[in-house]
Amino acid sequence: MNGTRAGDGRRNSAVTAVAPASSGAALEHFNRLLEFETDCWDVHDALTNGPVDFVLLDVRSPEQFGAGHLPGALNLPHRRIIDRNLTEHPDDTVFVVYCAGPHCNGADKAAMRLAALGRPVKKMIGGVEGWRDEGFDLVVEPPGSGTAAQ
Repeated sequence: MNGTRAGDGRRNSAVTAVAPASSGAALEHFNRLLEFETDCWDVHDALTNGPVDFVLLDVRSPEQFGAGHLPGALNLPHRRIIDRNLTEHPDDTVFVVYCAGPHCNGADKAAMRLAALGRPVKKMIGGVEGWRDEGFDLVVEPPGSGTAAQ
């Protein structure tokens, strides 16, 4: 495509220079995306109103966790996600992982590790930064509290 609309000679914006996908392809894509991700609002709603049918993992360092984390979260840094640190959770437990925010790939690394162990996982997009942007409160505890593995 050369940046002009077919037949009318007007130029396309950078947004429409590449045509959008068909509605069917878009439906498939976004449905698939929601299999991998959830957001702060949906996590907050589940924590507030139930059901909480997942384990929330803060995959940042214990120091960052202690400085502020989501209510009910367990601290398990992504490098410590191994079978023996997950034994208290049945194999079909859904994990929701989060890190600092969009500038951090810790949640992606954690999700990869959980998936490699055969565990169902979703990433909470936005992380702590997104949580605060939504106006939700963090819990402050000393390092070592709420940890899944020491």
